[in-house]
Amino acid sequence: MQKLTRSDLWSLEQYAEQRADFRRKVLAHKTHRQVALGEHVRLYFEDRLTLQYQIQEMLRIERVFEPAGIQEELDTYNSLIPDGSNWKATLMIEYEDSEQRKAALERLVGLEHRVWVRIGSGEPIYAIADEDLDRATADKTSAVHFLRFELPEAALAGVHQGADVSVGIELPAYRIAGVEMAPEVIASLRADLDPIES
Repeated sequence: MQKLTRSDLWSLEQYAEQRADFRRKVLAHKTHRQVALGEHVRLYFEDRLTLQYQIQEMLRIERVFEPAGIQEELDTYNSLIPDGSNWKATLMIEYEDSEQRKAALERLVGLEHRVWVRIGSGEPIYAIADEDLDRATADKTSAVHFLRFELPEAALAGVHQGADVSVGIELPAYRIAGVEMAPEVIASLRADLDPIES
């Protein structure tokens, strides 16, 4: 999937004009790019469109218009665009109550390394977490993590051939045996992958 460049972005003024329509488009797109894992963990699968929106919002909030600042945002978020053989996702640990969230983040240390996807009846493929920087300590994890699921050739072929896809977590404190992805989510994620050579 092609990385974003400055030419893909609107200026702050242009974005102000486009924002409402673009936001509606992105939110509709995101409905088919997320999977709830129990009550408190959700995966949001990223792609070029979701990250273009993130960049535009960051530039808007921070009022960034200088080329160096724009490039810094591009460099940060482009690393989250799938590379054709993987899926990339933001993992959110979601608790509304701050005390419950604090206790959960202490209890769920290591969760980000125990999230997996399974293609058909294949072996679980565990996420590679937080390649940019470590977001956890020995005492607590973070509420936000960035994951990469690197799919071997057989898994890629399975996705292209219409295999079921499930997602789970293998952590004693938060075990999810496997959530089947909806067909529309699989279809959206299939578009992140390079076509299989015949």
